[in-house]
Amino acid sequence: MTENETALLNKGEIKGGIGYPKFKKYSRSVEYKTSGWRLLDPKQIEFTDKKGIGKLKLVGTWDLAFYPVEQIKRVRLVRRADGYYVQFCIQVDVKVETKPTGNTVGLDVGLKEFYTDSNNNTEPNPRLYRKSEKRLSFYQRRVSRKKKGSANRLKAIKRLGKAHLKISRQREEHAKKIARCVIQFLDLVA
Repeated sequence: MTENETALLNKGEIKGGIGYPKFKKYSRSVEYKTSGWRLLDPKQIEFTDKKGIGKLKLVGTWDLAFYPVEQIKRVRLVRRADGYYVQFCIQVDVKVETKPTGNTVGLDVGLKEFYTDSNNNTEPNPRLYRKSEKRLSFYQRRVSRKKKGSANRLKAIKRLGKAHLKISRQREEHAKKIARCVIQFLDLVA
């Protein structure tokens, strides 16, 4: 960077992508690497940075005491429509022994069918979004009828967000289920 560009940057005369990063005011997640948090016991986490989050009680069935703290590489606090979630990224070596089947297949992902393989087997597309459009439009109308800034509008927005979240989770779970089935019985997928 030349002296002129530095002087212009300080004065704020250069528009566009040059300058210091500007972060969004309302973000939905905070990610910590190895510092800024600590596990008090397997069911409580404390965030020690200066954001004022403090202690949180963890609800779930996973036992974090099974993993050493050194294996936890990242902790992410995520806000979704139905609440807050703490995600742990844990470094674990997973070894699954499977016998080679010698089967190979090519997949074509499409719109009409979810996928078609090279053996002409097809998986139908569940069209989860299309099936839920009627319900989504119902919730969207409820939001639009409420007065802006009212508590009832916030409640309606929350219900709409939960409906969208349910659809996205259904779609993701369906894709994971199909992918798991495909890779279990085949050696090579192209």
